[in-house]
Amino acid sequence: MDLAFIPSPSVGVVHLGPIPLRGYAFCIIIGVFVGVWLGNKRWVQRGGRSGTVADIAVWAVPFGLIGGRLYHVITTYEPYFGPNGHPLDAFKVWEGGLGIWGAVALGAVGAWIGCRRRGIPLPAYADALAPGLALGQAIGRWGNWFNQELYGKPTDVPWALEISSDPAIGRIGGTYHPTFLYECLWCIGVAALVMWADKRFRLGHGRAFALYVAAYCAGRAWIEYMRVDEAHHILGLRLNVWTALIVLVLAVAYFVISAKKAPGREAVVEPGAQLAEDADGETAGSGSDGDGAEEGKVSVEKPAAKTAADDGAAESGAEEAETSADDEPGDKKSGDAADASAADAKPAGSGSTKKS
Repeated sequence: MDLAFIPSPSVGVVHLGPIPLRGYAFCIIIGVFVGVWLGNKRWVQRGGRSGTVADIAVWAVPFGLIGGRLYHVITTYEPYFGPNGHPLDAFKVWEGGLGIWGAVALGAVGAWIGCRRRGIPLPAYADALAPGLALGQAIGRWGNWFNQELYGKPTDVPWALEISSDPAIGRIGGTYHPTFLYECLWCIGVAALVMWADKRFRLGHGRAFALYVAAYCAGRAWIEYMRVDEAHHILGLRLNVWTALIVLVLAVAYFVISAKKAPGREAVVEPGAQLAEDADGETAGSGSDGDGAEEGKVSVEKPAAKTAADDGAAESGAEEAETSADDEPGDKKSGDAADASAADAKPAGSGSTKKS
């Protein structure tokens, strides 16, 4: 008897009246919102405009969902197009089945279209979005928990996942490795790694995205190896293990080649973003009453202060003259006053004959 394990939900859908709320879809939607939110913050930090990431995500997300579903249906076609298959079930995305490889590949096509329409380089956009993609995957993996799918080999570890029996789909009850949880934790670690490396080494030109892809593939290879669900095998390995290894090599190659050809980070990620910010700043500055009042204060107060100083000096001189005049005898006052007038008149009369 297991003393500890992770229980699975008894149902994967809750009905709110006639509207079904499915846990799988709910996790995907939350993951998308978290990815766009973090991507927007990083985009603004790199010099882009707020809202651009969401505008491009309008293209990338639908393409990604279609790509993820196509990859799953193509690589696991038996339930849909094999003997006793149901082709219409291929459209039932809420029942699970989104391949991350197809989602990223076709999602990149949608992002390229959105970037092209905005005049933005796709590698710069991918770098800003990379950690958000990893966190979005971490949240989205909990959708597998709601659907009781994609678990690992049987185990009795304390964190084992309890799976209920369902003979209709051939599911055997028991406790298994919670590979969804392993991948969730791995993706959180990948997001932290990319953000640290991006800040430490100023990754640009798609290298932050390449690091995310390489790190994710490294973890996905061993997590995929633990799974026991049906899958195609090539040379004894599951198809997704081979896919992870091949994409890992391609990501590392891109990282190395890009670092040699275009070191550093893009100086401008969104043309016109800085000009728009400067224009907004100038508009805000011109409408400020404080600055204008301060400037007026300086220009008015300086002449006023000077005038007051001159008036004070004149009054002081007048008082001194008055005092000296009162202290002298009357005749001497007149003589001195006449001499002072003559002395003052000599410098002023620069055209006098005597001075020439």
